[in-house]
Amino acid sequence: MGRCYYNETIGFFYNNSGKELSLHWRPKDVVVVALGLTVSVLVLLTNLLVIAAIASNRRFHQPIYYLLGNLAAADLFAGMAYLFLMFHTGPRTARLSIKGWFLRQGLLDTSLTASVATLLAIAVERHRSVMAVQLHSRLPRGRVVTLIVGVWAAALGLGLLPAHFWHCLCDLDSCSRMVPLFSRSYLAAWALSSLLVFLLMVAVYTRIFFYVRRRVERMAEHVSCHPRYRETTLSLVKTVVIILGAFVVCWTPGQVVLLLDGLDCKSCNVLAVEKYFLLLAEANSLVNAVVYSCRDAEMRRTFRRLLCCVCLRWSSHKSTHYSASARTGASTRIMLPENGRPLMDSTL
Repeated sequence: MGRCYYNETIGFFYNNSGKELSLHWRPKDVVVVALGLTVSVLVLLTNLLVIAAIASNRRFHQPIYYLLGNLAAADLFAGMAYLFLMFHTGPRTARLSIKGWFLRQGLLDTSLTASVATLLAIAVERHRSVMAVQLHSRLPRGRVVTLIVGVWAAALGLGLLPAHFWHCLCDLDSCSRMVPLFSRSYLAAWALSSLLVFLLMVAVYTRIFFYVRRRVERMAEHVSCHPRYRETTLSLVKTVVIILGAFVVCWTPGQVVLLLDGLDCKSCNVLAVEKYFLLLAEANSLVNAVVYSCRDAEMRRTFRRLLCCVCLRWSSHKSTHYSASARTGASTRIMLPENGRPLMDSTL
């Protein structure tokens, strides 16, 4: 109990926890790495596109888009951390030093924590905007910066804790099976904190939903009620439902196995599914970017402009409605028809 094992190998801790440490590439390892590399590259590309869109379009210079940019940055960081993991997994794990192993896990934990915390910050900002009947919050930029700094401070703190304090190097009996150098109590705390964030998001978005529904019902009673407001608010509700649903699908399996391992469930075969559930959690960083591009009309237009800029120079006859703004770099707003009506802004 009083002895610490700072000079032992990674294999020592894996053997202690009962987690197999392969010395050669198995078919399962190849599949996981192939899927992981694919997801990582897609995460990097999509979130780079989101950041480029926010930076290039002055319409996105609003508090909500600063938070969306921070979410894209966190997800981009998560893609890089997972890419680093893919290049240091399988047989390569045994060659890691203890510091290298903690670096690998710390990068992943920090990035995923920042992503989840930013989702909560976005929910709070949307609540503020909807209750104030504003499309975009008038939250001061300084306060938005403070919020973003707070998100990263919390993420860094939680990600660095295991390497400096919350590990099991001095208490082998408390070592996790899934993450053999981490204390089980840390995994339980991480899983419960993510669950708390999700419950807060559900509470905030549920309040937004009922508020929007009551307001739309009251406005529908008046003949002068413009249908555009109703469509926009309903689109907002659809967007947040999609994001919450994606969060549940991507994060719930991983949080469940983390909690089971943290509670030392001996009969739970968490090692059989942990790599796939971690991959599913990482996929949420891709889903976030896809959801925003599909639900936000202005974001879609900016994506198209960025992606088609080069193509339009070679084939302007295929997309004449983009040619003028693409060649001149003008900031004119392009409205594309959909079902006979202009596309609606539906920012989250």
